[in-house]
Amino acid sequence: MDDEYAKLIRRMNPPRVVIDNKTCEDATVIQVDSVNKHGILLEVVQVLTDMNLVITKAYISSDGGWFMDVFNAVDHEGKKIKDKDVIDNIKRRIENSANFALSLRGPSTVGVKHSEEHTSIELAGTDRPGLLSEVCAVLSTLDCNVTNAEIWTHNSRAAAVVHVTDDSTGSAIDDPGRLATMKKMLCNILKGNGDLNAAKMTLSPPGGSSGGGGVVNRGRRLHQIMFANRDYDRVGGGVNGSMKGGGGRALRPEISIMNCSDRDYTVVTMRSTDRPKLLFDIVCTLTDMQYVVYHGVVHTERKEAYQEFYIRHVDGLPIGSEAEQERIVHCLEAAIERRASQGLELELCTEDRSGLLADITRIFRENSLCIRRAEISTKSGKAKDTFYVTDASGSPVDPRIIDSIRGQIGQNALQVKHDKDLLPESPETKVGYLFSYFFKARTCQTKLIQSYS
Repeated sequence: MDDEYAKLIRRMNPPRVVIDNKTCEDATVIQVDSVNKHGILLEVVQVLTDMNLVITKAYISSDGGWFMDVFNAVDHEGKKIKDKDVIDNIKRRIENSANFALSLRGPSTVGVKHSEEHTSIELAGTDRPGLLSEVCAVLSTLDCNVTNAEIWTHNSRAAAVVHVTDDSTGSAIDDPGRLATMKKMLCNILKGNGDLNAAKMTLSPPGGSSGGGGVVNRGRRLHQIMFANRDYDRVGGGVNGSMKGGGGRALRPEISIMNCSDRDYTVVTMRSTDRPKLLFDIVCTLTDMQYVVYHGVVHTERKEAYQEFYIRHVDGLPIGSEAEQERIVHCLEAAIERRASQGLELELCTEDRSGLLADITRIFRENSLCIRRAEISTKSGKAKDTFYVTDASGSPVDPRIIDSIRGQIGQNALQVKHDKDLLPESPETKVGYLFSYFFKARTCQTKLIQSYS
């Protein structure tokens, strides 16, 4: 009955999105007003992130039954959003997204799902040199073509979401025997040498990943898979390998937690290197850990990001123990680090063909390169893949090895990209600055909201 009443309230009060290019000189202001529900912040941030928009500032308020947020956003070139079609698309997607309940599918280790276009494979296990090459070799042997994939490694764990099709027909693979063989072979690879983090594979019926909440975002699934694999547990208590390489020092996230006793909030403050999709990764993790953001502020400056959130558990209670606070810190550190660029960025652009990815990853493995993160995509017969690589110890790669690899693959096909995530100069601003900044931001947010009332 309560659910039906909540749906009625949402239908009577549809979300409102106002996009303004006059209030701020260097960013487009996107204001979202809606009836509040758990996960709505993630839905809105996911829409903006999926459209490749960069959120430079955000003022969040969802206390009570109403959700009122203001985002300052720019396009991938750092410019205001002025294209009318893009603006209309932002409004339409946010309004449609906010009208539906979130899919709260729990994390799993490995799975296989189908759509009409492809079969989706989810993998998780302990990372090791050559793992991706072995996975690609198995898929190639089974006449599977990888059309899209995203691979993350963090803290000695690996996770991947891979879309494959039949190499001859270009359609999804639905033969039970073939899928069973794929399961057996991939699980043997991911188990390694009797590893306790052995892979598991389940088979869902066609369309099983969709429903009222839609297909779960790929980045969110990777976070869920990594979380289920406990990548937030530090190996040996040291700094994980994801923060090394790339030719520059990465800024280790600084996260602090304290209780705001007079309002029964827990205050989470974060300072880290800024990068695309950072806010999504943080909000995604808090949401899947069953925390609600009631108020917050996000501010980016000189390639650094400052985030402060006033949160409670979904049951309305603040964080009650030091152990839970420590767990939140570790999980947020992992969320920040998983997608952070690791190592040297290589971009492959070439004609797609059967076994291409297996050949490329084999060449990397034979030259002792470790793939720390990868994004694979094919479109109109063209393959465009991005790899972040280090040597086996996590250190920068010898340029002579890169020259040799480019000679094997093709000088024009494989390009070395510049590292965009070097540590900026340390500003004088400290983490404590953000706590006071929240109250200034709230005043600004109130003015923006009043101007549209």
